[in-house]
Order: sequence, then C-alpha cells, then structure tokens
Amino acid sequence: MSRIDRRFAQLKAASRTGLIPFVTAGDPSPQHAVALMHALVGAGADVIELGVPFSDPMADGPVIQHASERAIARGVGLNDVLRWVAEFRQRDDETPVVLMGYLNPIEIHGYGRFAQQAVQAGVDGVLVVDCPLEESAVLQPLREAGLQQILLAAPTTAPARMVQLCGSAQGFLYYVSFAGITGAARLSTSDIAARVADIRAKSKAPVAVGFGVRDAQSAKAIAGFADAVVIGTALVERLAGAVGVDDIAARAKAFLAPIRAALDAH
Repeated sequence: MSRIDRRFAQLKAASRTGLIPFVTAGDPSPQHAVALMHALVGAGADVIELGVPFSDPMADGPVIQHASERAIARGVGLNDVLRWVAEFRQRDDETPVVLMGYLNPIEIHGYGRFAQQAVQAGVDGVLVVDCPLEESAVLQPLREAGLQQILLAAPTTAPARMVQLCGSAQGFLYYVSFAGITGAARLSTSDIAARVADIRAKSKAPVAVGFGVRDAQSAKAIAGFADAVVIGTALVERLAGAVGVDDIAARAKAFLAPIRAALDAH
C-alpha cells in the first residue's frame, strides 16, 4: 500500500477529513524549504502538495504564479525539489508528498530518469496539470516506477469522461471546484457537493476538493462531503515575504491550525 493509500485509509478509519496544503517549492525561501514541509505536518497536514516552479503555470492564479517566479529567480529547479523531498524523508517517512506541476520540466529531465529519482527521493505521486488522461501514456514510466498519477476532474467534465477518470484514478481524485484558475473567490458548496457525490459513487479513490478553499469556514463546508480539502493560494499568500525559519513555521502554523481544528470539529 502506498503512503497516499495508507494515509486515506487512516483518515477514513478515524472519520477525519484530510488536509492537503499546497506550497511552491523554494518560496518564500529555498534554504528553508524542508523546514516548511515539516512545519506543515506539524500544523496538521495529512498530505503535502509541493509545487514545482514553472515559468508558465497556466492553471494557477497570480499568487502562485508570482511564487513560481520568485522561486525560479532564486535558481530553484526540479533537482532542488527532489533533493528537498529526500531530505524531508530523513525525518518523516509517513507523510505523502505529491509533486504538482507541468509536463515540460519532467520531459526535459527525462521521464525514466525523473521517475527513478523521484521514487528514490520519496515522492509518492504527481499531479501534472497539462497532461490530461487522454495523453497520459507519456507518464507510463512514472506509474511503472510506483508514482501515483493524481487526476483532475472539474465542473465541466463530461459524464463519459468522468467515468474514465473515476476508473483510472490513483491515490485520490482532485476535484477542481470551479472552472477557472487557483485562488479565485468562488465557492458554491451545494453544486460541489452534488458533483462530489456523483464522483464518489463512480470511483473507489478518495476525492479531494481544491481551488477556492481559503479559510476554516470554506474548508469546513467542504468537509461535509469530501475526503480531503486542498488549500494553496491563501497559504502561499500568507507565507510570501516570510523571513527566517521561525517566521515561516509560525505563519504556516497560524494559518493551518484553525483549518485543521475546523475539519476535526466537523
């Protein structure tokens, strides 16, 4: 059983909703990237979604775009991200880590080479935004190496395609709560609940909801029907400009703690 599968099994057994924070690797500080990952776990993260900085993150809103730009300006690349995951694994061998990003850096790195190095580093899954299910044959070397491909579904996903996604889902299925970019302030929980219920009826994989989850209130609303909530833009915004490891850890804890408490209270 993979770390992701094991973690969601633990959450289900405990009747808890998972918390999946997203951060851009190397932002706000490459020197403290690993410390930030540990701080996220300490604040209640069940899975870490680690963004690989990319120059053209078309699915992301301005906040995460700027975070990628800052990380790239500091020289952060895919090799750094893999090294940080390996260092994180020296102290934490339980928390799943999913790399979120785009196809170009993996293709340049080489699919087979990336797959081998990612597994050795301790990466558990990949969410490649611009590689839809229909083109996912290129990621076969990653799946064969043991990385789980996290698939995306959206309100605009056609019924027939949703069946395909549900049948192919690994780890968890990421449901994008609205058609748009990350960080937009739109969240209709009644519409999302209906779609998630439909997905859960078709898929054996857990469902995590992201895009638009910004605080404890919105997270708690999602917790009523999802297996996990993903929260990124608001956290990245809170971390921006943090100076030093103590400041980074304090901001992460202050932001995530009330969300974790709201999920657990539900």
